[in-house]
Order: sequence, then C-alpha cells, then structure tokens
Amino acid sequence: MAREKKVHNPLFHVVKREPLPFLPALGIRAAAVVAALIVSALVITVLSQQNPLEVYKSMFEGSFGSSVRIWNLALNLAMLLCVSLVVTPAFKMKFWNIGAEGQVLISGLATVACMFFLGDQFAFLGDKKPYVLIPIMLGASILAGILWAVLPAIAKALWNTNETLFTLMMNYIAIQLVAYFLKKYVKSGSGVLEPMPQHGLPVIGDMDYLLSILIVLALTVIVYVYLKHSKQGYEISVVGESVNTAKYIGINVKKVIIRTLAISGAIAGVAGFLLVGGINHTISTTTVGGRGFTAIMVSWLAKFNPLTMIITSFLIVFMERGAEQISSDFNVDPSISDILTGIILFFIIGCEFFLQYKIVFNKNRKEEV
Repeated sequence: MAREKKVHNPLFHVVKREPLPFLPALGIRAAAVVAALIVSALVITVLSQQNPLEVYKSMFEGSFGSSVRIWNLALNLAMLLCVSLVVTPAFKMKFWNIGAEGQVLISGLATVACMFFLGDQFAFLGDKKPYVLIPIMLGASILAGILWAVLPAIAKALWNTNETLFTLMMNYIAIQLVAYFLKKYVKSGSGVLEPMPQHGLPVIGDMDYLLSILIVLALTVIVYVYLKHSKQGYEISVVGESVNTAKYIGINVKKVIIRTLAISGAIAGVAGFLLVGGINHTISTTTVGGRGFTAIMVSWLAKFNPLTMIITSFLIVFMERGAEQISSDFNVDPSISDILTGIILFFIIGCEFFLQYKIVFNKNRKEEV
C-alpha cells in the first residue's frame, strides 16, 4: 500500500490582476506616497535630528518659495519632459533606447556649431537678432539627433544587435566629441565656450525661457496624439506587444523600428536645440545634465503616456529641488536629501507592482495525495 504524502502549498501566490479603474489606482498611488512620507520622517528624525514637518516645509519652499523658484521649476520640468519624450516612442515599441543623453547632446553640438560658425555671417544686421539663423540651427540639430538615433536602429533592424549597449555607447562618443571640439575651438584653453545669447531664441516679454516651455508643451501634445491616435502609433504598439503578431498582420517591423527611432532622434534634436539655443546659449559635456537617464524613469512611471509624463516629470523635479533646499536650510549632508528622494521613488515605483498584480492567500495549505 502506497504511503500517503503531504504536499504543502505556498502560503500565497501572485496573480496578474485586471486593469484597475482610475480611482482605485489613484488610491494605491496616494497610499504609496503617504507611506513614503512616514518612512522618510523616521529617517529624518534618526539621521538629522530635525523636525520632519520643517524638512517637508523646506522641500516645498525649494520649489514654490518665490516666483524665481517657481519659474526654475517650470523650466526644469519642461526640459526633463522634453528629453523624456525622446525615449518614449522607442520604449513603447520595446526598443530600449538608453541613448537620449547622447542624442540630445550631439544635437546641441550641431546647434552651437551653427551659432559659432554662422553667427558672424549675419553681423550686417547690427544689434538685431539674426532670426534667419534659427531655422538653420533647428534643422542641423534635428538631423544630428536623427543620425545618432537611427544608427543603432538600423543595426537592430538588420542584424538584431543589442540596442541597449549600442545606444549606451553612443552616449560616450557624443560626450567625447563635445570635449574634443571645445578643446579645439576654445582658444583660451579653458574648455568653456562663452555663451552666445545674441544668436538664441527670441524672448517673449520679460520671460527669457517662456518660448522654450511653450514649445515643449506643444511637442508633448503632438507626441501624445501621434502615439495614441495615428496609424504609425498603432504600429508601434503592435510591434511592442508582439513582433510575430506585427509580421502576421503585415507590418514591416524593420521599417517601423527605423522610422520610430528617426522620430525619437528628431525630438532629441528639438531638445538639444532648446537647451543650447534657447536656454544655455553654449555647450559643455554636462549640458544635458543626466536628464537622458532620469527620462527613463519618467517615461516608465507614466506607462509611456506623454500627458501623464507631465506629472511624473513634476514629481521628480520637485523632489530634486526640494532635496537641494533641505541640504541648504539645515546644513546637513547632501546624502540625507538624496536618501529621502530615493525612499519616495522606491515607494512610488513599488506601488506599480500592486497595480499590476495581486497577492492571493491559500486557505488550505495542506493537501493529502
């Protein structure tokens, strides 16, 4: 007679849930933020001996404490959002473009080259800005961005190379190219190119960067409509869901890959143009400032929805500026403010798990066989 064997089922198992309605999903995210603030308060008390409420007040004032801070918040939000738009079409297609940093930087290099070499050609205009130079700068920037994005796309489409490594390596090439040209053409040897605001975008009223912010908002709406309501956006979604399905229904996958990365490169061209021609009026190896990597988190948290990315961009910029203000107000080690930022992001990212899956506990853990 065979011996009976007891089989122990696990205490719980994870099951993929149906998409949650808006309000329950919002409730989970709100609970994650509250939990993050509670944990952050404990960390503040233990590490810095500061009143958590005062720390949170300082974080708020870092972004909204004055009109200048609000304006800087809006500008940083707009530029992070613009760079995030670079990776979004490719990410929606499951093409992991990690090269936004280099694509934007090489576009900025093309912009500053036009300013540096062609700006003096319009000296006959006197004090008037040579606005005819602006479309030349924009065109050169977009072409450079497309080139930098399409190279890994062609390699992926034709030879199935690893796009993550390819685009990542292109970042370093772009940085070294900027360093090389700065060393070659900055005669002082400082490696710092003097700003050229006389060749930059026009100013609306007294607001220096308002035009750049408006361009980013318009671009965000355009990308949203393109991805959500166009045939090409539909093709991107299908390729992202299943390459085999895309091929079965007649979609040219290679064409979609190359075309989508060309669009990403064009958006990078606009971002580089705005950073150099509209804001900094010069370039350095740190002009993009790591936004190309932060953009990955912005896009992913927003589920590749350009309109939702406005919120995620705001959240990240708000925390970054708040962390800087905490470090300044309380004279604490900057690492503490970075820890707070990390805790909040951890909870926000972690809550996405509970939006996608649910935990089911087993009532009968033991079964006899």
